[in-house]
Amino acid sequence: MDAESELKKQVLKTGTTTVAIVCKDGIVLGADKRGTFASDGGVVYIASRNEEKIFYVNEDMIVTIAGVVSDVQKVLRITRSELRLKELRSKKKPSIKEAANLFSNIIYQNIRQFSPILGITHFLLAGKDSKGVYLYDLRPDGSIDVIKEYSASGSGMTHINPILDSEYKPDLSLEGGIKLAKKCINAAMKRDPASGEGIDVFTVTKEEIKQVLKQEAVIEFKDK
Repeated sequence: MDAESELKKQVLKTGTTTVAIVCKDGIVLGADKRGTFASDGGVVYIASRNEEKIFYVNEDMIVTIAGVVSDVQKVLRITRSELRLKELRSKKKPSIKEAANLFSNIIYQNIRQFSPILGITHFLLAGKDSKGVYLYDLRPDGSIDVIKEYSASGSGMTHINPILDSEYKPDLSLEGGIKLAKKCINAAMKRDPASGEGIDVFTVTKEEIKQVLKQEAVIEFKDK
């Protein structure tokens, strides 16, 4: 086996579950807290039980993350820096749309760089600006989509999309969105081996961005 094939075999791959829900009075973002990697054979190893998967881009925007950790960190770091430079040069805060377009361009360039490790990243971006509160899905290929209802990312998304399809309502309250996000992440943690350990939930409204839930999963080990 050559060196490149060996590197591909050992490359770390992350799994996760994140969800974003548009409510009548804001946006709810949720994520699990398990950090994992897997071999090409599909064996999942739990690398961390306390991973943060929802990050501030600036004081007006947050993102959920999924994908290869090093690439996620790289894209987020570059985007933060570019948005700050834009703000300093223009002397005004960038809009959510501008931030989404910047994310999309960086993701597009990142995944198309020649490398033995594919730079997969997936972000759900929520934020507020002078025009309102918005949610964007920034997919691994660099495509971008404005989300009017809900979206999910990560290995657990197949377990939560049916719940969202059946239970989401356009007039959902923020409190209802929090409960739905919690239900979705809980469902993924029961079925997806790469999701678990706990739940983080944030809300985005015209007034503020805040964390409303930080819940650890209870794990019991019993001797037979």
